[in-house]
Amino acid sequence: MLVPILRQGPYLIASIQSALTDADLLRLRDDLVEQVGRYRSRGVIVDVTVLDVMDSFAVRTISSLAQMIKLRGAETLLVGIQPEVAFTMVQLGLALTGVATALDLEEGLSYLDERDKGGERVGGR
Repeated sequence: MLVPILRQGPYLIASIQSALTDADLLRLRDDLVEQVGRYRSRGVIVDVTVLDVMDSFAVRTISSLAQMIKLRGAETLLVGIQPEVAFTMVQLGLALTGVATALDLEEGLSYLDERDKGGERVGGR
C-alpha cells in the first residue's frame, strides 16, 4: 500500500492509513529519505495513529529511517502511538532509537515549529 506523503511548509507528513507489509515500510523509508532532499524539508512526521501493532521490523525500519533523515539534515517525529502499542513495545524491549514522539499530529507540528523558532534548526542549518 502506498503511504501518502504531504508537504506542510518545511515539513513532510506521512500518514499511514492501514497495516503495511515489510516491503511497504521499506518503500516509505526510501521515499521519505529522497523527498527530504527534494523539498529541503526540516522535519518529517510519521503518523501511526491507525496502527494497533508495530512489530520489530517496523520499529527497526522507523529507527533506521530517522537516522537516514537526520543525515539528510532533518528530524523525524513519530506521532499517534496507541497505548496498547506503547505497552507492547515496552514489554518486548523495542526501542525507537533517535526518534522523537508526540501524542498527535498537532502536537508534532508544534514541536517542530518550536524547534525551528528556538534557533535550534534541525541539521545545523
